[in-house]
Amino acid sequence: MINQETTRKLHEMRLTSMIEALSSQEHNENIRQMSFEDRLELLVDIAYNTRQNNKLERLIKDAGFSTTAPSISNIDYQPDRQLNQDVINKLATGAYIKAHHNVLIMGASGNGKTWLATALGIAACRQFYKVRYVRLPELLDDLLVAKNEVNGDFKKILVKYGKYDLLIIDEWLLTPVSQEQATFILELMERRAGQRATIFCSQFGPMAWHEKLGQSQIADAILDRIVHTAYHIEIDGKKSMRERYGIGGQL
Repeated sequence: MINQETTRKLHEMRLTSMIEALSSQEHNENIRQMSFEDRLELLVDIAYNTRQNNKLERLIKDAGFSTTAPSISNIDYQPDRQLNQDVINKLATGAYIKAHHNVLIMGASGNGKTWLATALGIAACRQFYKVRYVRLPELLDDLLVAKNEVNGDFKKILVKYGKYDLLIIDEWLLTPVSQEQATFILELMERRAGQRATIFCSQFGPMAWHEKLGQSQIADAILDRIVHTAYHIEIDGKKSMRERYGIGGQL
């Protein structure tokens, strides 16, 4: 049995899981008969897995998802939805994040854009990428407050959103934006283009974004930084998610 001083040191190193595993080993005769190396290997495995699980929980919590129910495994590929399973499975590997490519998820309201984006986001968290989910109106509000308040730090907010390995922007250009807001978007896209991956959830395809962004030169610059390296997913379907599955269903 480990003494109090060793227990204290393990606590100080935040290895509580190893303390618990040691205690469990002491009460298991089969494990006590194992060699020191084998017992140590078990302890290290438990401590490592606990740390990885805790890290995953933090990443999912910090991502700010509105729900954690979606997953790649429960996507419903009904024919009328016209979802390409090969493309989605490829995205689930996270290769697009490593390559700093974007994903455009388009479809009518209620067709499951947020669900699919969240499923991809959680898959990215499981690969230990830093992910952030945000609605475009909330993102623009954050930037506007930072720009106009005396103690606001516009650059700090830009850096924060610019650094996420995967940024999921929901309600993308649902309504037209002002020239100032379009400038904010351009600043952020400039930071992320070719450096990070972004998922955009929109009811409209890129052809309609130009009008929503207003000023033509800014709109051209924004689209140039988003569209050319993007996967395009358009979710079709005669029924909305609510009609298909109820509030808590699947994609």
